[in-house]
Amino acid sequence: MQDAFERLYRRWPSLRRQDSGLAYVRSSVLNGCRSVHRRARVARRHAARLAEPPATGADAADERSDLMAALLGLPRRQREVLVLRYYADLEVAEIAATLRIGPSAVRSTAARGVAALARALQEADR
Repeated sequence: MQDAFERLYRRWPSLRRQDSGLAYVRSSVLNGCRSVHRRARVARRHAARLAEPPATGADAADERSDLMAALLGLPRRQREVLVLRYYADLEVAEIAATLRIGPSAVRSTAARGVAALARALQEADR
């Protein structure tokens, strides 16, 4: 609700009719609620797939634990982008909508995250 009023304050000069502020806030709150529910629905849809570890041998389990340790060492935003991109198999536009960032930010964050993950995994192999 507070975000909606903040956006109204910033957009006040550009409103066509000054008496339409309440309608703007109502629409803003409704759209915000829809976004929250949409992101939750996407998360629920992909949660089962993310929770299932693939059944393989002991070497793969060691590799997975190294990967998870390296992934947990990344900054939160890089970790979110990489998980949504490579585990949830979402497209750049879907990730951008989910995280409320631009598509170019998704691509650059993913590139930095993959590079940092590769460095961490190389250090783990040493």
